[in-house]
Amino acid sequence: MPNGSLEKFIHDQASSDNSQLGWKKLHEIAVGIARGLEYLHIGCNTWILHFDIKPHNILLDQDFSPKISDFGLAKLFPDNRSMISMSHMRGTPGYIAPEVYSRNFGQVSHKSDVYSYGMMILEMVGWRKNIEAEVDHTSEIYFPHWIYKKLEFDEELGLHRSMSNEENEMARKMIIVGLWCIQTNPVNRPTIMKALEMLEGDLASLEIPPKPYLSSPSRLDASSITD
Repeated sequence: MPNGSLEKFIHDQASSDNSQLGWKKLHEIAVGIARGLEYLHIGCNTWILHFDIKPHNILLDQDFSPKISDFGLAKLFPDNRSMISMSHMRGTPGYIAPEVYSRNFGQVSHKSDVYSYGMMILEMVGWRKNIEAEVDHTSEIYFPHWIYKKLEFDEELGLHRSMSNEENEMARKMIIVGLWCIQTNPVNRPTIMKALEMLEGDLASLEIPPKPYLSSPSRLDASSITD
């Protein structure tokens, strides 16, 4: 794809590439990814769970329209089932839904992709990875808390650049949707269709979600987790 992956635009702070993506474009990309997941979850004859939604797997065309790629971990499931069985954990540390690495948190379903999508949306707003290799792994869980704090205390979201009121509204909308999507209990997460509706709706109509208290396992822990 002409513009490569989303990852280089939101993770590489030393690059000038991220200056090409304003808040309007980031919001459009978030909406486009949600539409792609909506198609996978309910639009196909056989529904598809991707299991590896992350910035690296989102490719951008010449107009920066997103395309979901890398279906190596994807799994098909009949449209008459809302849950899916798995024999081992799938995904990338930092984006794996809690129920994927431990059934104590619920059943694996399309809501597992929603979790990954939500974490990616928060990264798009925060301009940083939710897991940093140079940060000791005890602090990884606080990435969603860091984002939540900015929303809760109405702090400036510009981070690396100034924002207009319209851009600030877009960023807050993305944060709220992202935080809903990473709720620990899958039941409390929206479907991707609902997340799309929230992104395209009015900010004033969105409720602030509960504070997240659990994150995806770290790279150090993921290899030791078994079903």
